[in-house]
Amino acid sequence: MSKICCSTEDDTPDVKKAHKQTASDHSHKEHNDTDGHDHSHDDTDKSTFMLFLPAIISLLLLLTGIGFDNYFSQPWFSGWVRTAWYVIAYLPVGLPVIKEAVESIRYKDFFSEFFLMSIATLGAFAIGEYPEAVAVMLFYAVGEAFQTMAVSRAKGNIKNLLDQRPDEVTVSQNGTYKTIKAEDAKIGDVLQLKPGEKLGLDGVLLSDRASFNTSALTGESKPDTKSKGETVLAGMINLNTVTEVEVTAAYNDSKLSKILELVQDATKQKSPTELFIRKFAKIYTPIVTFLAVGIALLPYFFVQDYVFTQWLYRALVFLVISCPCALVISIPLGYFGGIGAASRNGILFKGSNFLDKLAEIKNVVMDKTGTMTEGVFKVQEVVIKPEFNKDEILLFVNMLEKMSTHPVATAIDNYVGKTDATIQLLNTEEIAGHGLKTTVNGKELLVGNFRLLDKFNISYDADTANMVYTVIAIAYGGKFAGYLTISDSIKTDAKATVQKLHDMNVKAVMLSGDKTAVVNYVAHELAIDTAYGDLLPEDKVNKVKEILAGSGSVAFVGDGVNDAPVIALSDVGIAMGGLGSDAAIETADVVIQDDMPSKIPMAINIGKQTKKIVWQNITLAFTVKVIVLILGAGGLATMWEAVFADVGVALLAVLNAVRIQKMRF
Repeated sequence: MSKICCSTEDDTPDVKKAHKQTASDHSHKEHNDTDGHDHSHDDTDKSTFMLFLPAIISLLLLLTGIGFDNYFSQPWFSGWVRTAWYVIAYLPVGLPVIKEAVESIRYKDFFSEFFLMSIATLGAFAIGEYPEAVAVMLFYAVGEAFQTMAVSRAKGNIKNLLDQRPDEVTVSQNGTYKTIKAEDAKIGDVLQLKPGEKLGLDGVLLSDRASFNTSALTGESKPDTKSKGETVLAGMINLNTVTEVEVTAAYNDSKLSKILELVQDATKQKSPTELFIRKFAKIYTPIVTFLAVGIALLPYFFVQDYVFTQWLYRALVFLVISCPCALVISIPLGYFGGIGAASRNGILFKGSNFLDKLAEIKNVVMDKTGTMTEGVFKVQEVVIKPEFNKDEILLFVNMLEKMSTHPVATAIDNYVGKTDATIQLLNTEEIAGHGLKTTVNGKELLVGNFRLLDKFNISYDADTANMVYTVIAIAYGGKFAGYLTISDSIKTDAKATVQKLHDMNVKAVMLSGDKTAVVNYVAHELAIDTAYGDLLPEDKVNKVKEILAGSGSVAFVGDGVNDAPVIALSDVGIAMGGLGSDAAIETADVVIQDDMPSKIPMAINIGKQTKKIVWQNITLAFTVKVIVLILGAGGLATMWEAVFADVGVALLAVLNAVRIQKMRF
């Protein structure tokens, strides 16, 4: 497995690490990474039995001790024997927590939850409440184990991504096939892929046709049939005949590698709610610690029949209740679950902060080509003036367009077909938002939109204003030579996408560099609120700035290199990851892997549901803790109620957080 895959388990900050570092600062985190001290449990890799084994041992000893105390008394079960029995029962669950408390103090995190639980239980031992001391730590350990399982399950969807690429591939070498490590395959190698095998690297299909399961990349398991010359990606599963693929990208540069990097880095970007809770816990924990000291000592000055052990017990109860684990576990877990649920549906969030932002979005601004339309063009009409050689002009246009990655270039190549290697194109350049310019046979050739011709002061007599097709203007030797019309089809789920956005009270806006007539036609078909055409890249930026200034938050959806500045400017940038350019995907905050626009409202819904669950947990934890804290300070709650208030609320919050993974969006 590549370095990315191997390092993810260690490097990805999981929810448990967030849990253990509640009040830690960044230097503490750095210590974890450098000297091997890591607050995260290794239990996620253990069997369930091994995870719960310390708690099982402790529980058996505790129940036996309670039996000897209350139901079948034994003369020998008293004095130091009874104390030792409960100490032994305490050690399997208590020692790991005490160790964590010491380690936290070592890194100047004096008021961690481990410190609270250690002081509370050791204090209970000091006043002779042995069964309660063991029970507190036992329930805490059980809660930790369940939380660890929940985190592991939340990470399951993302871990599945890490297993999509095979370690080995079959390569054709001198007429024979040899199995090598996937990371050793080179660009240009020919891979053999048998039915049922996963493709290890990105490439182009050499076989005439093949069907693939693309669920690793898109979240959709329906077959995708590819033809010779089409791009196939690492993680796709060959469904039928033996297939050959030519490698076009190194192992670590594949589309799936980039997806894995996005997912690996996703939890590093914390939401404002998570950041607030961490800051809150850093202040809250020392406050409740000093309040507990006050509960134990201050009544001496105000209560006539003051009994130290009685008030110390109340303080210990107060400490147990005040443990903030319900908040610091369930909130990151909720966001982690949202990221996992999104990735399972082919939507990649680069951070939990974008879940929050998308939940509040007011405007979705989208590009047209490749976003709401298929981006697969076909030449409809060719109009070349009679004074020009039509075949020659089309040949020149095709030669020039081959230097572009735009889908229009593919449509022209499919229509013209032929090329001539003897023709030389000189001084070729792309003029952003306009088209291409070159020199061929000593004459200047311009291919692009009619703004390109205007820029070079070339007059034309074509009436294209009302055409609902994309028009490619051509000028040769300083004269208007004609034009091509090219059509694109609207994506099947585009109309439903706009309707769902409207149902969420989100406004839909379309911005495109295509001509206004084409953009208005598509906008009318999809019932888009507002549409603008004939826009240069800087015009798109200005339009988004206007919307941000007047109508609130903006999510921009695009797929092209020209969309990268607008994606960066918007509150949430969304890139179509299938046909999308690397620049757009790199800049975006959210990546839709299968280019389906219906994933846009789905992503917003996942953000809304995640935020809803997080705030449910915050409300639950604060409400229960405040009530029981008051009862504990007043002596109306025992250590048993404190345990259930702490661990019980934490487990309820965790169960609520993982609920998002079961939701259908």
